[in-house]
Amino acid sequence: MLEYSEPVAKLIDEFKRLPGVGHKSAQRLAFYILRRSAEDVERFVDALHEVKEKIVFCVVCNNMTDINPCMYCTSTGRDRSQICIVEEPYNLVAVEKTRSYKGLYHILHGSLSPIRGVGPDELMLANLLPRLMPENNDGVDVKEVIVATNPTTEGEATANYIARLLKPLGVRVTRIAM
Repeated sequence: MLEYSEPVAKLIDEFKRLPGVGHKSAQRLAFYILRRSAEDVERFVDALHEVKEKIVFCVVCNNMTDINPCMYCTSTGRDRSQICIVEEPYNLVAVEKTRSYKGLYHILHGSLSPIRGVGPDELMLANLLPRLMPENNDGVDVKEVIVATNPTTEGEATANYIARLLKPLGVRVTRIAM
């Protein structure tokens, strides 16, 4: 069997650690990097370092941002009476692309999955309940929480859990249409 030199094998192994990247894709990425100029690779490395140094979780909604609180939480033009709960930051981007939602967001960074060992404590839910209080939301009552988790078994379980969690508070909980 053909074996690569140690630095190439290590690079392939690191690429394989990325979600959705198998052995063949990792090989393609590694050889792509090897064909790039030193300047191109340095820009890539700098971008990786910069994202790790500057990106943090928004203290309000858990979005990944370089300013804290994020631009959605600090925007004066957003409807503070609505909060849309999504699983991941890229789900927020998908909702924003519709240009029809003008409320706030809450990012969970995952969904409930007992098989993978992800319970309610592993989701970023702790800062959701305080946000529903007017004194923590610029004096505005949250009237609706829209649960926009993915239409998977885990997403549905997460949506049901959140609905049961918020029901005693009297906040209207709706599910995004599919």
